[in-house]
Amino acid sequence: MLDIKLVRTNPDLVKENMRKKFQEEKLHLVDEVLELDAAFRASKARGDELRQQRNVISKEIGKLMGQGKKDEAEETKKKVQAIAGELAEMEQKEAEMSDEIRKRMLVIPNIIDASVPIGKDDSENVELQKFGEPLVPDYEIPYHTDIMEKFSGIDLDSARKTSGNGFYYLMGDIARLHSAVLSYARDFMIGKGFTYCIPPFMIRSDVVTGVMSFAEMENMMYKIEGEDLYLIGTSEHSMIGKFIDTILPEDTLPHTLTSYSPCFRKEVGAHGIEERGVYRVHQFEKQEMIVVCKPEDSMAWYEKMWNYTVELFRSMDIPVRTLECCSGDLADLKVKSVDIEAWSPRQKKYFEVGSCSNLGDAQARRLGIRIKGKDGNYFAHTLNNTVVTPPRMLIAFLENNLQADGAIKIPQPLQMYMGGQSQIQ
Repeated sequence: MLDIKLVRTNPDLVKENMRKKFQEEKLHLVDEVLELDAAFRASKARGDELRQQRNVISKEIGKLMGQGKKDEAEETKKKVQAIAGELAEMEQKEAEMSDEIRKRMLVIPNIIDASVPIGKDDSENVELQKFGEPLVPDYEIPYHTDIMEKFSGIDLDSARKTSGNGFYYLMGDIARLHSAVLSYARDFMIGKGFTYCIPPFMIRSDVVTGVMSFAEMENMMYKIEGEDLYLIGTSEHSMIGKFIDTILPEDTLPHTLTSYSPCFRKEVGAHGIEERGVYRVHQFEKQEMIVVCKPEDSMAWYEKMWNYTVELFRSMDIPVRTLECCSGDLADLKVKSVDIEAWSPRQKKYFEVGSCSNLGDAQARRLGIRIKGKDGNYFAHTLNNTVVTPPRMLIAFLENNLQADGAIKIPQPLQMYMGGQSQIQ
């Protein structure tokens, strides 16, 4: 959410940012906010004037009562009552106007960084760099579920019976590999100085609206019927929510946390959930990282964070590339974002396995996350990044580590989590 002062003083900048994000349909919101804000401030000024009048009249009543002029005092009291009635009516209207302003401010997109490429959608994202050699072996790489089934590692039929499409049972060595990747990712991030955390897997609506846009919320979140609780779509939500309504001393920053959680997503608009694959599912597990820091440090952390993910994937012999998200592909709260994509030797192309985002102070404004500085309080910056997301990451792992004889190579960093195995036969 933007600072209302920015909308007041530079509405053209806010509108131009909307155009860069190809959201011309929202331009009217800026004018509506300005109109409501002007009325709100005028009402506030009138309220201050009425309160001053009430104070003066109240003193006058006291003098009249002291002089024994009871009848005059009673007549004067009617003026105070009239002012009180007008103030009550104004305060109700101010609350309504404040709600209307907030509704509009919540859907006005954050100001994107000047370095973000301009483009309509993800087809115009810009490749930044490749890491590792994207090889295609001279033997066939089967579909990922076929690889898993050869190891009796997945049961989609049973999952469809118990839960429907978009769910799965992982079994045996494949399930162990799934857990090994998460354990390795956890220890990898702890080694980078991040504090490990297991967060709540449900959050309240005020946290949901604080960490994401309404469009994302509608397409992602599962609501718990009859309660003000949502299942998390990513642990970033509850991790950032941990700091709601807090004032953080400058000398305690940055807060760097890495978290494990299951994640639950409706995947509305995903054009159906593929029955055979595990690329897009309703339930999965994830290792995430978040940073809460001073504004001047956020871009440096942004660069560090996505590089950590690249380093993790390369340590498991998986080639990756980074894509800069263009303006039209950025969610409304994001200032800048990069996708990490892994190489698929079967498809002979890269596919998304994670995303790193700098959200500036947008989430902090919504959630009230402030920093206590020498010259007063100010809003923190928040960032998030995927460390690893099985089972999507498993697809990349299996395809890139499948050997000609059908065995799966286990890279050295994972072997300690797999009982010392160097391969799965």
